[in-house]
Amino acid sequence: MIKQYLAERRGWIFLFLSLQALFLFISYVDSAIQVSSILYIVLLSFIVFILFLIVRYNRETAYYKSLKEWYPGIDTKTIREAERPLEKIVERALRLQTESYLLETNQNLTEIEQEKDDLLSWIHEVKTPLTTMQLMIDRLEEPVLKSQLMNEWLRIHLLLDQQLHQKKIPFMENDVYVEKAALEPLIFTEIKALQSWCFQKGIGFDVLFEIKEVLTDTKWLGFMVRQLLTNAIKYSEGADIKIHSFIKDGLVHLQIKDAGRGIDPRDLPRIFDKGFTSTKNHKDNAATGMGLYLTKKVAAELNIHIDVQSKLNEGTTFTLSFAKKNEFLKLTSM
Repeated sequence: MIKQYLAERRGWIFLFLSLQALFLFISYVDSAIQVSSILYIVLLSFIVFILFLIVRYNRETAYYKSLKEWYPGIDTKTIREAERPLEKIVERALRLQTESYLLETNQNLTEIEQEKDDLLSWIHEVKTPLTTMQLMIDRLEEPVLKSQLMNEWLRIHLLLDQQLHQKKIPFMENDVYVEKAALEPLIFTEIKALQSWCFQKGIGFDVLFEIKEVLTDTKWLGFMVRQLLTNAIKYSEGADIKIHSFIKDGLVHLQIKDAGRGIDPRDLPRIFDKGFTSTKNHKDNAATGMGLYLTKKVAAELNIHIDVQSKLNEGTTFTLSFAKKNEFLKLTSM
């Protein structure tokens, strides 16, 4: 701050030095003036000027020091109150800018909230004709056509469900209820919803529950399992998907293992990135790059750790590790 202050006051300093040089020059060319007296005056002037700079530095930089230490945001309380006219100009500009920023932010939040409500309303409205379509498909007698239509219906249903939860995640803390969730009915419900797709691809399930219950939010865990099962089915063909719950190192684990195409090692660090699909199968139009991204976001909110292991052309294993009971105090206090 000292360098900045001296640079700001370089005009004063230059003027002072110029005046002292002028006094010395006059005493040099005018023999009637004693040089020693002028040197004494110049020395005293330098001392007074330096003291003046020190005092002014402490007074004039106090406000700007607090401004420098201020972290830009909407809270300006940490900034020292302005005392001088120029400081008050800066203070007023900051206040007006902050008020404008707050107004714009509130307007944007209102618009986002309105868009979210409109989209959620639309999704719920679309579910009604989808349910009617499902009933119509169930009445079809042609098995091949029925299977094809059911698969397309399921794709639409899963995409809408994904979009619905995507819009809810930013406000997820208002929709979390931690309880003992029974794994068996939850898993079988998700499998049943995907059974038509599994029949078409010749996929079965090998399920083993060593642990029957976990402490978590049932609805959001169901969403996570749905995304992982959808992923496993999408990239598997004619093989069983293994689901296993067990306890290890004092933590409950839920493992979903498929024998699909696997994940390229160079893609593993990026599979939870938003919109990422694959580098090897980049033209795969069936992938949206959102399922695992949303799963990771939900897992973070529920204190669930996700581990993934995969070998190319051999399969992929996702393991959900649930937090201990005392780590849920934060969630249950919501």
